[in-house]
Amino acid sequence: MASTMLRLLASSVRIAERAAEVVRDIMHSGDLGIIDKGGQRNLQTKADRAVEKLIRASIVSQFPKLTVIGEEDEKLDASADVKAGVDPSVLEKECALYNDVPEEKIVVWVDPLDGTAEFTEGLLDHVTILIGIAVDGKAVGGVINQPFFNYQNGKSNLGRTIWGLVGLGAFGWNRTEPPTGRKILITTRSHSNELVNLCLESMSPDKVLRQGGAGNKALRVLEGEADAYVFASPGCKKWDTCAPEAILLAIGGDLTDVHGNKICYDSNVKFPNTGGVIATYRNHQEILDKVPQVVRDKLIA
Repeated sequence: MASTMLRLLASSVRIAERAAEVVRDIMHSGDLGIIDKGGQRNLQTKADRAVEKLIRASIVSQFPKLTVIGEEDEKLDASADVKAGVDPSVLEKECALYNDVPEEKIVVWVDPLDGTAEFTEGLLDHVTILIGIAVDGKAVGGVINQPFFNYQNGKSNLGRTIWGLVGLGAFGWNRTEPPTGRKILITTRSHSNELVNLCLESMSPDKVLRQGGAGNKALRVLEGEADAYVFASPGCKKWDTCAPEAILLAIGGDLTDVHGNKICYDSNVKFPNTGGVIATYRNHQEILDKVPQVVRDKLIA
């Protein structure tokens, strides 16, 4: 029988795909049910609420002893569809590294709709569904679903799912190797500030891409469109980074704060990533070394 970890990943892949259908249906309906939660561009939609309930209900029904933490903190909904099943291609894999990990040691971090503001504005390629899996505070597994992948090409087969497990690898993605020495940085589209800009300038990039959604930006790094995701600000949360970090680690990349510290994903940690975020596929230390001291001093480790 597959380990708890592989069964959880297999379930998470399938429930993310079911959640993507819900997101597309809500977008197609035209009724997004937008709520302003307060703060700068802090929006919630019907899709955020429905997807979090769906993911929580599905995971907890199958793995009742683990901890699920989601952005919207939605209560379990008995009417939610919890019969999403599992992805058999995940169960075919073997990774003995987590065979003995019990449910009680697992924390699942859920961002039901990463890039909500972009979702409301029609920037659908920025939108992702994130399910991150942590053990002993470390990101080890992750699922990133892009509900609208291919939407600009007019194709009917919308969406894709990328998943990964540290010690096993990452699946569902393709990488284009960038030219040697290129330095394209990707950062926030809507939450920039003086520290973010100072950090970017210090790195002397060839180009800066400004896009929404932490999951989307991590994928741009993963696939070779950008060389580093740089966000020198405390605005990112644990549910934004757990899944991307696990997938990057699974293929030899890295994600840390601006000090080079690993992010802790224990169930009792504070949600904000107060030290900012740096994510790379390679040359992580080289990027970290270019973070100005004034930025490090301003961001709490």
